[in-house]
Amino acid sequence: MLKLMYITNQPEVALIAEASGVDRIFVDMEYIGKSDRQGGMDTVQSHHTPKDVKKMKEILSKAKVVARCNPIHEETDKYCSSKQEIDEIIEAGADIIMLPYFKTVEEVKEFIRLVDGRAKTLPLVETPEAVDCINDILELDGIDEIFIGLNDLSLGYGMKFMFQLLADGTVEKLCNKFRARGVPYGFGGIAALGKGLLPAERVIAEHHRLGSTSAILSRSFCNTLVITDLNEIKKIFDSGMKEIIAFQKDCENGKIDFKENLTELKIAVKKVLEKIG
Repeated sequence: MLKLMYITNQPEVALIAEASGVDRIFVDMEYIGKSDRQGGMDTVQSHHTPKDVKKMKEILSKAKVVARCNPIHEETDKYCSSKQEIDEIIEAGADIIMLPYFKTVEEVKEFIRLVDGRAKTLPLVETPEAVDCINDILELDGIDEIFIGLNDLSLGYGMKFMFQLLADGTVEKLCNKFRARGVPYGFGGIAALGKGLLPAERVIAEHHRLGSTSAILSRSFCNTLVITDLNEIKKIFDSGMKEIIAFQKDCENGKIDFKENLTELKIAVKKVLEKIG
């Protein structure tokens, strides 16, 4: 079963997600440079804080707390240094820290040094430069998990649709490298079954074919910026998670033809690109 993550800093929503079977609550503190590279796109830019990490850690009983910090940076008059930020995240109780948008081995090495074994490390591969040096990155000691960020990585390659990276084999090549090094890995986001530009079923089956262990529930799974009634949110999580878990069991029990799914996935991606133009 995939470890599923959901991005929120709302305690009531986090408790609903946890009760439905979500494994990780994702506190997203990344903002430095994000609006510049994703300007005009329909993406989530949460700008959560270490206080949100602490709040989640205090209320959750089963789900782990993942905190995405900012890319490695020095202190400026606008924000603190990476060292201070990571120290504050750890002090707040994060179980796992995700490093976004790195381009060099040295950045990952510095991230591991700053975390210093006080939390699990989760580098987020989302730049072409990171892909280019991934073999050297995987030689580093101290990487607990790794994740592929499809949105920014596809932007980096000048693609129009993030799931092109599944269709063209990029994700598979990376997953093969991660697996060979014995590092758990995941990628991208999934919507509720039957939803999404690329149906969630196609993406989930591909996770299982590639040996992925984690994914993020996309905003479209339950957009709490639009849906604010907690009873409605609970219904969405309960039914949506039940369907995802059942489909994953089908994947594990050999009821899904992965080869056929990959063929259909490529066809679906091609259709989306034709529609985008």
